[in-house]
Amino acid sequence: MRKLFQSIRLKKRGLASQGFYILAIILSFSSSLMAQQLRRIDGTTISTDSLNHYLPLLMEKAHVMGLGIAIFNQNKVVYKNTFGYADGVKKTTLKPTANFYGASLSKCIFTMMVMKLVEQGKLDLDKPLQQYLPKPIYEYKKQTRWHDDYSSLKNDPLYQKITARMCLDHTTGFPNWRWDVADQKLKVMQEPGSRYSYSGEGMVYLQVVIEKMTGKSLEQLADEIVFGPLNMKNSAYTFLPAFEKDYILGHDAKGKAYEKDKDNEARSPSTLETTFDDMTLFVEGLMQKKVINNRTTNEIFSPQIAIHSVEQMGPLSRKDTSANDNISLSYGLGFGLLKSPYGWGAFKEGHGDGFQHYMILFPKQKIGVLIMTNSDNGESIFKELLALSIADKYTPWKWQRYFPYDSGTAKEQ
Repeated sequence: MRKLFQSIRLKKRGLASQGFYILAIILSFSSSLMAQQLRRIDGTTISTDSLNHYLPLLMEKAHVMGLGIAIFNQNKVVYKNTFGYADGVKKTTLKPTANFYGASLSKCIFTMMVMKLVEQGKLDLDKPLQQYLPKPIYEYKKQTRWHDDYSSLKNDPLYQKITARMCLDHTTGFPNWRWDVADQKLKVMQEPGSRYSYSGEGMVYLQVVIEKMTGKSLEQLADEIVFGPLNMKNSAYTFLPAFEKDYILGHDAKGKAYEKDKDNEARSPSTLETTFDDMTLFVEGLMQKKVINNRTTNEIFSPQIAIHSVEQMGPLSRKDTSANDNISLSYGLGFGLLKSPYGWGAFKEGHGDGFQHYMILFPKQKIGVLIMTNSDNGESIFKELLALSIADKYTPWKWQRYFPYDSGTAKEQ
């Protein structure tokens, strides 16, 4: 305070002039005190003014085109803002109401939907999914371009062991996507339930079984169970005509825009089209248990399988290390889990061409953060942004390959 007063030199211009300068000082100081303080998991706080000032600078340093960030205290949003551009060429402002590709945040929505069916007694997490169908999954006629050709499983009896729990905790043994393997045919690569191995195919398999079991599409179920109850009016698993009026483009590392992908069929792990506003409603709904109850939420956030892999994806996902044992890295149902001095953290990533997202919640502290970006450089600011916003220094950024923009570590390494 002494420095603040010393920085303004009162000149001898009479009491009126001096009074003006003193009033300016008081107003300036009062304004800084009135800035909202956001609580972080370690008990410290950060002001909204600090975030509003620093985040554009951080984006500029890392060449991130656009950013949306929401912070939650006491299980409700206390800070929400968007920065940068929806389209880097046209310089259109990124708005919280604009259509935003959700990438693998799709899995969070689907997990809530599935767990509501479990809550209602319509689905058993540990019953083999094949047992819900009147005939083998591979005998069903293919109806879509992408996701329900299971003919390659005819001579693969291991698939019959796969349960809904395994689909949600990524232990099905399926590859992430069938096109990741040499012959591009779906197969079980390891004993179901034995090891964490991230798999979009596992969630699609669960989706297909639920659709055949209920006679309803993914879109219908998501609308009924999640989007409707949470007032997520601008979310869907396909790109709808209504989204044409205002959508966000993804950008590569050099700032060049990708063409918007609009012809995706509804896939539970990957095709979510949403808005930053809607995803904020989802996180708040999850934290406040508006759709699923406390017991079900606790099950989602309970460790199902320990993770010891060097990295989450790629060749190093098959090699083990003890590097993350200090945070008890594991997977729950639809969410990754880590243990901090402030309780368990539940996280979920989203990663696609030009879109990189992250959310982490600390249920015991009732604190969380949602980050959405439209840039291939987005993940390079996550480590710094998490520490700054909620004092999360525990997210396993090396395991997720979130190499900081200033680390000098190339993502290709």
